[in-house]
Amino acid sequence: MSRARILPWLNLTLRSACSLCRAGFMEGQPQGLPNPAEMENGTKPCGEERPSEIQETTVTEGAAKIAFPSANEVFYNPVQEFNRDLTCAVITEFARIQLAAKGIQIKVPGEKDVQKVVVDLSEQEEEKAEMKEGANLAPGDQPRTAAVGEICEEGLRVLEGLAASGLRSIRFAREVPGLQSVVANDASARAVDLICRNVQLNGVAHLVHPRQADARMLMYQHQKVSERFDVIDLDPYGSPAPFLDAAVQAVSEGGLLCVTCTDMAVLAGNSGETCYSKYGAMALKSRACHEMALRIVLHSLDLRANCYQRFVVPLLSISADFYVRVFVRVFTGQAKVKASARVKFSAACGPPVAPECEHCGQRHQLGGPLWAEPIHDLDFVGRVLEAVSTNPGRFHTSERIRGVLSVITEELPDVPLYYTLDQLSSTIHCSTPSLLQLRSALLHAGFQVSLSHACKNAVKTDAPSSALWDIMRCWEKECPVKRERLSETSPAFRILSVEPRLQANFTIRDDANPSSRQRGLKRFQANPEANWGPRPRARPGGKAAGEAMEERRRLHQNKRKEPAEDPVQRAARLKTFPCKRFKEGTCQRGDECCYSHSSPTPEDAAEATPNDGPKTPYQNPPGPGVATGPGVD
Repeated sequence: MSRARILPWLNLTLRSACSLCRAGFMEGQPQGLPNPAEMENGTKPCGEERPSEIQETTVTEGAAKIAFPSANEVFYNPVQEFNRDLTCAVITEFARIQLAAKGIQIKVPGEKDVQKVVVDLSEQEEEKAEMKEGANLAPGDQPRTAAVGEICEEGLRVLEGLAASGLRSIRFAREVPGLQSVVANDASARAVDLICRNVQLNGVAHLVHPRQADARMLMYQHQKVSERFDVIDLDPYGSPAPFLDAAVQAVSEGGLLCVTCTDMAVLAGNSGETCYSKYGAMALKSRACHEMALRIVLHSLDLRANCYQRFVVPLLSISADFYVRVFVRVFTGQAKVKASARVKFSAACGPPVAPECEHCGQRHQLGGPLWAEPIHDLDFVGRVLEAVSTNPGRFHTSERIRGVLSVITEELPDVPLYYTLDQLSSTIHCSTPSLLQLRSALLHAGFQVSLSHACKNAVKTDAPSSALWDIMRCWEKECPVKRERLSETSPAFRILSVEPRLQANFTIRDDANPSSRQRGLKRFQANPEANWGPRPRARPGGKAAGEAMEERRRLHQNKRKEPAEDPVQRAARLKTFPCKRFKEGTCQRGDECCYSHSSPTPEDAAEATPNDGPKTPYQNPPGPGVATGPGVD
């Protein structure tokens, strides 16, 4: 982005921030953390009883129990349990790293007992080790520990900007050790009232502080270094773009920023101009759209952080279900900021390409800019994976977390995007090779290959596109297509008209099957329930979806697909069409043919072309000399 374009955007952002700050000052909003019992804007104190006529639903997830109005299903989505479990696991490992530098050891429930079994130490050896450690410590130098549910004075300060029912914040307080405070913020007074009651229900009022404010205003108020949050979690309905500018300023040095994006239709390329207006990048419709969405979000975060001499370092980037989720650390450094857009502080250059693809002859499509660096920190991912694997009873979705993180550790870190098996095969109209066959061919050719957690049939490889199409040409020779049916201008004809220079070997190799696939880990989510996906936007008053919403869902489900036709009606309809092969004398199906073998009778022909009825100028053209036109009978 040029300097001329960056400055107006930055100026506009600063004006917006100043406007928000002035608005907050005029309204008299406090700068510090509020007392949970004294909420702003006249909301009710925590713990006040709710009228008995309102029915509530109680849900237990993890170590938390929440109540929300039965008429409003927006407050809880069970499909997002994987998201919340993974976030708790990531923040726990982040707290372990941060507090270890201060000499504080965190205590995770169920972790110590499991580690005894893994290390396989006898009780005597363990007692000797503990005695040895105790002997090395002075009486006043006992190791400091941080447990779940306790306030750690040097612990993490966490902000959940859009808390809704407060479930995520309450789970942090009851499952993540080493926390100093958790601010559960929401702009809705009803949501804050619900958070207060759920905080009292779970007994975490000493850790979780409800707050009613605009999330952007709250984060802009905490730009000061001493008031920044160590962890900021943003999980909005739709796009998080309006909150990113404030978030990169309110997170501490080296702090953790967790962002969820559920506007996948925009990030997947259905509206490129909308994606550009929100994230500063053009999204393309492709089979690799899910990883492209992750890289667009990371680039957008880094672009906003660069405005304040800050940059992001991705720890973990996940594409799951109907959303993408990124975990990044934010640092300050002018040199690193310059490296975000330049190489050795000189203008970056892209690969020279022609207007058309050299393989298929189709025009190139321009997308991006994208984050081109690795999207995971494999060392950190390994720590989270080890903690979840050794303590599987901690989370309800531990099996899926283990499977997804295992695939991530197997991904090629320096290969952006991926190919898909079905897209490669459909391009040249041939049968699809198995995953092991294509992976084996790439390995035999001397290239690296891996799977991707973002797509079940994805192939990430460092092989150039020319080598990959040579492999597909070799596969087509084993399963040939009918060349006479291909148009000379089609991509399939142009690709197959070139002889392969690389002779592929499709013999299955042992290392072609990745470890996560051999162990049968749960890598990809099956449909958990009917009508699953993002919940509808919250409505004022918490009105229920009701029968009208269910009817609307039913009507919109598969709205682009025609309903299945009754087999009897379909057979009767096809019998009305004559069989072309029967006319040519080549139909061998006889009475079993689904089309008609009878010749049309004169009566049928007469019925097919009725003579009665109004005539149009196209049915009986007037003869010469006959007047026609408006007003002429």
